[in-house]
This record gives sequence, C-alpha cells and structure tokens, in this order.
Amino acid sequence: MKLDFLVNSLVAGGAERVLILLANYFDQKGHDVRIITFNEPEVFSANENVKRVRLHHGKIKNHMVRSTKNLLNFYSKNNNRPDILLPFMTETNLIGIIIGRLYKIKVVAAEHNNHLKKIPWIGNFTRNYGYKFADALTVLTSFDEDFYKAKKVNVSIMPNPCTFPIYREEKRKRENIIIAVGDLNRFHHKGFDNMIPIVAPVLKKNPEWKLHLVGSGDEGFKLLSKLVEEHDIINQVIFEGYSNKVAELMREAEIYLMTSRFEGLPMVILEAMSQGMACISFNCKTGPSDIITDQVDGLIVEDQNFEQMTKQLEILVQDRELRLRLSKNAINALDRYKIETIYQNYLGIFKAISN
Repeated sequence: MKLDFLVNSLVAGGAERVLILLANYFDQKGHDVRIITFNEPEVFSANENVKRVRLHHGKIKNHMVRSTKNLLNFYSKNNNRPDILLPFMTETNLIGIIIGRLYKIKVVAAEHNNHLKKIPWIGNFTRNYGYKFADALTVLTSFDEDFYKAKKVNVSIMPNPCTFPIYREEKRKRENIIIAVGDLNRFHHKGFDNMIPIVAPVLKKNPEWKLHLVGSGDEGFKLLSKLVEEHDIINQVIFEGYSNKVAELMREAEIYLMTSRFEGLPMVILEAMSQGMACISFNCKTGPSDIITDQVDGLIVEDQNFEQMTKQLEILVQDRELRLRLSKNAINALDRYKIETIYQNYLGIFKAISN
C-alpha cells in the first residue's frame, strides 16, 4: 500500500515523533511510505527506506495557500498520488482534506490536540466543518471522540504508541527521585509553576528525596528557579536541562509527577509507565484518566486540587510497596499502546474506508 504522511515540519514535537514512529513501522511492514513536509526544520528523521518529499518552495507569503498550492501541483501527476493520505495536526489536516477531495485520495486525518485547546480560526474551522469531509479522523481520547461524533465525523480513537521499549527490572534499585519532563517555557501548560509549591512540603518532610525537572527553556528556568528559592528547596530540586536519555533517567527514579493544566494524550506518562515508574497525575483534560486506572497502575488526583496532590504524593513517597504495585501493574497495562496494536488499528480503518 502506498502511504503519504503529511506534516508541516519535523520539528521536535510529540505529534511529529509519533508520525516518525508510524512511518518507520509501516515501512518495516512492507508498505511504500513517504513523508511530505511544507517547512523546515527537520529535527526528526525516518528510516532510509522512507522517502522524503520537501514541498518548501514558493514565494507566496501565506503558509496555508503556499502549502496547498505545492501539494496540489505535486499530486497533479497520477503516479505521485498515494492510496492513503495521512495528514497530522489541525491546519495540515485541512490541506490534506481539500487535496484529497479534489483528487479522490482517501484521507485519514490525525488530531493530536484536545478540542478545548485554543487555536487560530482556521483550526477551529477544520474542527467544526472540515473533518466531516475526511474519510476518517483519529483522535487520542474518548473525550474528543464524543465531540466529533456529534459533528457526524467518522472518528476513531487512536492512542499514541509507547515510544520506549518496556523495561523489566529483575530487582528494583532506584534513587529517591521524583521526575517531571517537558519544555520549561511551557510551564503554564505543564503546570510546572504549580508543581513547585505542591512538591515543596513533601520534600521538606522527606529530605532524602529530590525533584528532577528534565527540559530546557530560559524563561521557564528563571521563573521556576525563583519559585524553588522562595520555597527553600534549592538543594532538593535539580534542573537536568534537555536530555536525549530520558528513558535512562526514568529507570533511575521512583515517581513520575504530572501537574499539567491540559493535555492531549500525554506520551510522557506512557513512557514513564514503560520504564517502571509509579505515576501520579492530575485528572486534567485530557488523557491521564484514559491511560491510568486510579489506584491500580497509577494515581489520579482531582484536576488542579493542589492540597490533594500534595497528600497523595506524600503517601506515594512514603509507601514503597504501593510504588512497587503501581509500577508492576503499569507495565502490564501497556499492551494497547504497543506499536503493533496501533498498526493493526490503522489497517482496520484503511479496510473500512476502502470498502
């Protein structure tokens, strides 16, 4: 099967990382796969067998118009057209849907943000009117599935695949570390600004424990450093900076903490669970409650209930047996996020829209 993945660029983002994983896996399964981009940068790269098409040319200033024109011209040749076009991200989805309708190409769009996230008007247009013209739409959570079903969209839940190989340790030997991962400049989105006052009482009661923040961002670093100083936990908070060894850092730590105000489907929780961490998260919209079953394979706390989060984190820090149970169950709960499972789900969609 000839498949084209379409995305604005291969910037270092979660959706782009998922696209690369899927493109590589479809390639390994024997499909003819291309990745088409409209702009630089290209931080991620695919397998050497995955073809790259860079439609970055043109002097039209409007990105949407230039990208649509370039793809229209590229697909004007019959032999350039795929069996299935898989655009990623909201605005790119609209371009893919328009071109797919013009050239009668089957389009399976992928929405990687929850529908509550504020985006430019063209994105809102796509959500409210554009997706009903796609052959299929994939979303990350049941919360979004219900929204698009009400708009008569052919929608399916397609969670992100877990990006890390599952780590099964023979004997648990970890340090007393709580980890959070993310772009520090997105401190409002990730709730890092709230994380410091939430964690501070726990760290002060348990001086042998530390919080490690993994991620870069000058603005966020300045704000969070000031909060750490104000709460007098300088010696217990480590700013790791950007790291390409997140899996290794997770294998050394006990607890993964998420205090986000909103998410799509947070891949970092899947990654933390796959590395045997005990996870605790706010029940923000959306994603954590789709992944974690409270008290079974992680802990879910009422959204933005800071007092309750501090209490639950304190329990997790002091109860080693609870951490062991949650981490063991977490690894066993990841079957539905395996790349082979996601691949088979896509094949089911392809078959349905082809018929």
